[in-house]
Amino acid sequence: MRLAVLKERRSGETRVAATPETAKKFVGMGLEVAIEAGAGLASGITDEAYAAAGASVVPDAAAALAGAAIVLKVRAPEEEELAAIPRGALLIGTLGADAEAAARYAAAGIDACAMELLPRITRAQSMDVLSSQANLAGYRAVIEGAAAYDKGFPMMMTAAGTVPAANVFVMGAGVAGLQAIATARRLGGRVSATDVRPAAKEEIKSLGASFVGYEDEESRQAQTAGGYAKQLSAEFYARQAEVVAAHIAKQDVVVCTALVQGRRAPTLVTEAMVASMKPGSVIVDIAADAGGNCALTKPGEMVVTANGVKVLGFTNWPGRLPAAASALYARNLHTFLSTFWDKEAKTPKLPEEDEIVKGVTLTRGGAVVHPLMNPAA
Repeated sequence: MRLAVLKERRSGETRVAATPETAKKFVGMGLEVAIEAGAGLASGITDEAYAAAGASVVPDAAAALAGAAIVLKVRAPEEEELAAIPRGALLIGTLGADAEAAARYAAAGIDACAMELLPRITRAQSMDVLSSQANLAGYRAVIEGAAAYDKGFPMMMTAAGTVPAANVFVMGAGVAGLQAIATARRLGGRVSATDVRPAAKEEIKSLGASFVGYEDEESRQAQTAGGYAKQLSAEFYARQAEVVAAHIAKQDVVVCTALVQGRRAPTLVTEAMVASMKPGSVIVDIAADAGGNCALTKPGEMVVTANGVKVLGFTNWPGRLPAAASALYARNLHTFLSTFWDKEAKTPKLPEEDEIVKGVTLTRGGAVVHPLMNPAA
């Protein structure tokens, strides 16, 4: 059985879906692994490294996909890639799952597994691509913020005087936010954070940061069974904004990480809040891919406002650490595939009743089967 790994073609994507480490493991499972030439170069992985791991390096996507039964991707395939994937193949990646995409995969006869829909249960933690990538995004966001900030993060006492510690405010305490808190603390910042989910308050405090936020009965119900934040009422966000506005004016670096699954990122930092900040302050918006948490974020760009605040709206934050991001992502995919692998038949075995399989499977046998994409499924 042939497993194909393609070079990512979407603009700015530096990651790859398999590394020499996972390619070797796939070969050990009895798979023929075909890697498109140059697939790992942006992550610092040479074609020679894949070949040494037992994979075949082929010249282009068409050669990799010829006869492939399994296709691994980081992002959803482009139209020409989708057209070249053999009917009946199993496609695994972060596929930008929506009804339109699911319909395309079904029409192409592809069994598509969207790993971003993985249920957040204990058994699935080692396959959780969102968590592995968000962890790196939270780290990188603070590093980028520190680089853009024109003072130092830690308090520095020198013969010429004292440089005060930077005030860092993290908005959203999911995986990315908690890593941002930990990283900012390691760099010596004075860190505070906020999140609407009730469980987040203790997590924030456990990392040595102070909690900032408005709490009421609605906020106590602000988490889904899967651990994601729920969309709350306009009234709640207005009250939360009042608390945040008073706090944000005193901050040097603000890291925005708030996402709501399947929706545009909520606007948490208004233009008025940005205007209240000191010149030289920095806003780092990890949520830029989903529209951004800051009203002035321009996805893919750094903006300097009229009052001298820098707004970093870079996209694909994990891709700014391509070697580490690829290593973790590739392990997530290997764990998923090896968990549902028939060792005797040397083929994937995806039981439809399994909670993980049910959570990620968009299409099967030419039909859309995910309940979010097809309510009748």
